[in-house]
Formats: sequence, C-alpha cells, structure tokens
Amino acid sequence: MDASLSLKINEVYTSVQGESTWAGLPCVFVRLTACDLRCTYCDTEYAFYQGTKRTLGDIYDEVMAVGCPLIEMTGGEPLLQKNILPLMTAFCDAGKTVLIETSGAHDISKIDPRVLRIMDLKTPSSGMCERNLYSNIEHLKRGDEVKFVIGSREDYEWTREQIRKYDLTSRVEVLLSAIFGKIEPRQIVDWMLEDKLPSRFQLQMHKFIWEPRARGV
Repeated sequence: MDASLSLKINEVYTSVQGESTWAGLPCVFVRLTACDLRCTYCDTEYAFYQGTKRTLGDIYDEVMAVGCPLIEMTGGEPLLQKNILPLMTAFCDAGKTVLIETSGAHDISKIDPRVLRIMDLKTPSSGMCERNLYSNIEHLKRGDEVKFVIGSREDYEWTREQIRKYDLTSRVEVLLSAIFGKIEPRQIVDWMLEDKLPSRFQLQMHKFIWEPRARGV
C-alpha cells in the first residue's frame, strides 16, 4: 500500500454491526464521502459531500489502533474512490475481516477476493433500479451477501423475481430489509413465509439501539 495515497473520508467510528450476517458484532466503520445514486430512502445524505481528505496511512493507523477484528468500508459509495482498493487489501494482510457495503452500481470485480461484499440490488421504490449492474452477480462468491431494501409489495415481488432469476440463494446469503418507517417488518416476513422464500430477513439493529438518524453509530 502506498500510504501517501488519499481518500475523502466522512467519518471513522466504532459501533456494533447493525445489518448483514455480521449483525451484533463490534465493528470499525470507515465511511467514505460521495455517492452517485439518490435512493428515495437514503439515511446518509450527509455523506454525499461532507468529508476530509486523509492519507491511507493515516486512516490505516487510526483503524488498526482500535484493535477490532471486523472492519467495514461504507459510504456514500465507497467504490467511487479507487484508492479504497489498496486500503482494503492492507487490512486483509493485517488479518482483519473486511466488509464493503456497496450499492451494486459499480464493478466489484477488482476488490480483493478476501473482502466480503455486501451488495445491494436496488428495488423499484428506491428510484435507482435502473442503475443495478447485473454483471456483478457473476463476481459474487461464498461469503458475499446481496441485500434488497423493501418498501412495498411491488418491491417484494420484484425481489422474489431477482432471487429466482439469478438463483441468488445458491451463490450467496440473501438479505431482505424493510425501509425504516415505511413498511411494517412483519408484512415482509409474512410474504416470505407464504412464499417459503429461502432468504434472511433483517432489521437495522442500530436504528433500534439509537435514535434512527443518529450519526457515528
């Protein structure tokens, strides 16, 4: 890693992982600035523009000083800044478990294979469905996860179609999440049980522990 390279960082903080199969575990989050999508339900608009340019060496030292085995790169959209690739590799080389949460609109093929990808497929109510880069599905591997954020029956039926069309559950863990405050989580669970959908329902744990719009948690 060239420690002099830089990234624009919105925040670095330690919390519990609120989503995915890693939910509940302590995690260091590195939130990068900027996103080229505008999902209707976005809860991190503050990361679109706010941030500070920092060297990879500086970021690496801060994260490693925490001593946490789990690290997540998030945003914004972390893959908009290509210098994230060597930083993730450096964390993997240090023996850390590294996650990246990405919108699914950008090529994931160049990510270090040791990094675990949590990739969205944007549902119709997001307003960004046309931005899904379906070629990414061929690059998914065991340990990766695909997330669908659902706010309506239409979103659920679209999700069910994608799961079946791409045989996603044979490739990766599939996560269904409710748009917070828009749809009752039980409604999605009822649909899943009715269809015997072999996927995992999840709640955004951090929004129940802290105030839903709280930052740095």
